[in-house]
Amino acid sequence: MLKNSNLGYPRIGANREWKKTLEAYWAGKLDETQLTSQLESIRLDHLKLQQEKGIDLIPVNDFSYYDHILDATAMFGLVPERFHYEGGVVPFSTYYAMARGDKGAAACEMTKWFNTNYHYIVPELNGAVPTLTENRPLKAYQEAKEKLGIEGKPVLIGLYTYLKLSKGYEPDQLDDLIEQFLPIYTQIVQELAQEGVQWLQIDEPILVTSITQEDLVRIRRIYTALHEAAPELNVMLQTYFEAVDHYEEIVSLPVQGFGLDLVHGLEQNLQSIKKFGFPEGKTLGAGVIDGRNIWRSNLETPLQLLKELSEFVSYDRIIVQPSCSLLHVPVTTKPETALDPVLRDALAYADEKLDEIVLLTQAASGSQEDVQVKLDYSRKAVEALNASQSRNRVHVRQAAANIDTQPSTRKSTFDKRHVSQQEKWQLPFLPTTTIGSFPQSPEIRKARQNWRKGEWTNEQYEKFIQEQIQIWVKLQEEIGIDVLVHGEFERTDMVEFFGEKLNGFAFTLNGWVQSYGSRCVKPPVIYGDVEFIAPMTVKESVYAQSLTDKPMKGMLTGPLTILNWSFVRDDLPRNEVAFQIALALREEVEALEKAGIEMIQVDEPALREGLPLKREKWDSYLDDSILAFRLSTSTVKDTTQIHTHMCYCEFHEMIDAIRALDADVISIETSRSHGELIHTFEESTYELGIGLGVYDIHSPRIPPVEEMVTMIDRALQVLDPSLFWINPDCGLKTRGLEETVESLKHMVQATEIAREARSVAK
Repeated sequence: MLKNSNLGYPRIGANREWKKTLEAYWAGKLDETQLTSQLESIRLDHLKLQQEKGIDLIPVNDFSYYDHILDATAMFGLVPERFHYEGGVVPFSTYYAMARGDKGAAACEMTKWFNTNYHYIVPELNGAVPTLTENRPLKAYQEAKEKLGIEGKPVLIGLYTYLKLSKGYEPDQLDDLIEQFLPIYTQIVQELAQEGVQWLQIDEPILVTSITQEDLVRIRRIYTALHEAAPELNVMLQTYFEAVDHYEEIVSLPVQGFGLDLVHGLEQNLQSIKKFGFPEGKTLGAGVIDGRNIWRSNLETPLQLLKELSEFVSYDRIIVQPSCSLLHVPVTTKPETALDPVLRDALAYADEKLDEIVLLTQAASGSQEDVQVKLDYSRKAVEALNASQSRNRVHVRQAAANIDTQPSTRKSTFDKRHVSQQEKWQLPFLPTTTIGSFPQSPEIRKARQNWRKGEWTNEQYEKFIQEQIQIWVKLQEEIGIDVLVHGEFERTDMVEFFGEKLNGFAFTLNGWVQSYGSRCVKPPVIYGDVEFIAPMTVKESVYAQSLTDKPMKGMLTGPLTILNWSFVRDDLPRNEVAFQIALALREEVEALEKAGIEMIQVDEPALREGLPLKREKWDSYLDDSILAFRLSTSTVKDTTQIHTHMCYCEFHEMIDAIRALDADVISIETSRSHGELIHTFEESTYELGIGLGVYDIHSPRIPPVEEMVTMIDRALQVLDPSLFWINPDCGLKTRGLEETVESLKHMVQATEIAREARSVAK
């Protein structure tokens, strides 16, 4: 009999109650008992919902108090020395200090989860010996069974993925690390088997990346050991986000099931099944519903795919499931009553995707009751959106189709532009700036809410925003920053703001997803052809410039970040959508320059996260990304300085592509990785303007001046000082007023010390 499963459910709750609970605890409004009680209630509600919808295999231990990789790190007792951990179950104070930092220690590094917009806390091994402080999957299984009668499916991060995502060891130490961790993993699976667990989901997304034969040998060693430790336990080896390259080797591993992404890895995975078959006696976790995007499926398509798969795997050995955890989509479309009905009917969030999974299971099993009516509805909903005018703007399609005829190269090379820009701007040695946004206080959020509700007029709101700009322009001047920003107080989100002013975007009421920790974002929905309407940022930028003689940067979000931080239509290739966005942004860049704003920052913090997981696909993506950025920025004058900003970009992997963007100045996150990025420049050169973030904006910690000076000094040993800028890691929107001002003061003091040191050295 065909069964179904889920791989993970959004933690945040339909009304972001998870986020609110965490933040109340951090603010001292809840104690630990209240925290655990409220989170337990949220967790159990999520399990009950999946049970009521008819999900057969419900995941447990997919819930987290912050991040699932941090949970594993705490379970293994791998707390860096700077947090003064004394053993045993990791206390909340230490757990959250690792995630957020505290007065005595910097937070652990945070980076993207594969090619998504979710961030995980990077494990730091550094010679520490792992121990099992608690069996979290077992506790989650027991809770679901005892309190709800649910026979849950525990979720465990795979050992190989965990190690590959960790830092603090050399490649030749990997085999020794596997031997250190294997006893812990075998204990976990043995205890689960003893408890009577029927299925264990072990997530190994690393298997869809470009792995080697050496990797395969290690993976076989791991799963052979786990099978020998608990031969009676059904293990679903779960992959997602892409196809498995070494299909024959993977499906021969000693586990009972293999979860394959048959959405984002459909072509290759299906081809492998057809070519090599599927092993007898094994179960296929068929990820046929897209777990990463918000579009309703025309269910006739995955239904046909299931029938195709049944030629190789009988239905009693197929489990219908999403392509990945539903962590990456919002919770439910029920609140989205304000959307155009044609668009709303074409959406499916987590709850609706669970309904699709159950319906597919029923349809494939031959159930007739209301099934065909629901299948017809899904098909008609998708067809209606595809036929809408918003998806058929002929002139936009033609411009993107003829992209090769559009200008994509600056008039002069960087060395010539740099001379012209220095003559124009007369910036000091080691110029200081910020990345764009300043703190959005409760007062600012309340003002925006009043305006959106119609309680404030446009004039009232504009006056308020101008007052905020005045405050922060004055503060920046007093602190001594060289190149200013207006603060982005009019913007809720760096992507949403632009989407609201372009054709082709829609905005949801409750489409929140987790980005990192309690930070939730509400991605825009790119549902139609993207088109420029009118200037979007000129008014605020020109006003800010009128308040100061110092340069004022215009602030835009780049085409790839808008693409990668949105839910993107699935009826067009992504690169075509990127080119549409790029051409729209070019008109904004030209409008800023025409208005006298001649330092323009086009941020691409999400460029890297769109990188394909397989290296052989990188060049095509990067070529399209470079072209999109240059389409946006190449029509300006030589004296107009183009900045960009990137986060978590593994610069060493992308240095050629970043250079090819031809931005005059790039600023990059580096402080949370504790300066490791600087090592890249000890081996490579970078000949354009660059600023390495000297303090971590994701933590409330105010870094000491000496710490920043050290980072600046090390950077100046490997980078051209005449091209070096000093800035924070990222925008300051989420930080408080006092910590922001003090941190920026420290940054300027550190810059002055570095300037003085260089002056003396000369």
